[in-house]
Amino acid sequence: MSVSDQAARDGGRLFIPALGGLYSSLDTFAFTLLRVICGAALVTHGYGKILDPFGAVGMVEGLGFYPGVFWSPLLSCTEFFGGILIAIGLLTRPAAVAATIVLLVTVYFHWIVLGQGYGGAEKSILWAAMMFFFVVKGAGRVSVDRLIGREF
Repeated sequence: MSVSDQAARDGGRLFIPALGGLYSSLDTFAFTLLRVICGAALVTHGYGKILDPFGAVGMVEGLGFYPGVFWSPLLSCTEFFGGILIAIGLLTRPAAVAATIVLLVTVYFHWIVLGQGYGGAEKSILWAAMMFFFVVKGAGRVSVDRLIGREF
């Protein structure tokens, strides 16, 4: 469905109807770009943790997650391997659920534990929202999930 068709269905119309074709042609690209960038950023963030999967034991226990020797490697795997899965679009929804949970914990950590409020948690809130988007929408057209014809 084109952007202009979608807008008409939703009761709105584009201010510049001629742009509807451009928006429609960029829809799949924009969706894929967002997923790949989010996944790659998660991989980058998790890279240091995967090199030392027990390095966050004290931090996770400080947040109340015991035993830290279980939760620290799980955090590492969620960020590193989950990011790879999201970037390529394989098992996207489960990986995005796990990432959303991790990011909501970081919201709590920055906002409450560190007392930084919204300013400290803002980045985690945005990341959690992006991950939740993929929980709801899946991987999109250009993905391994779509290629194999199966997704959660």
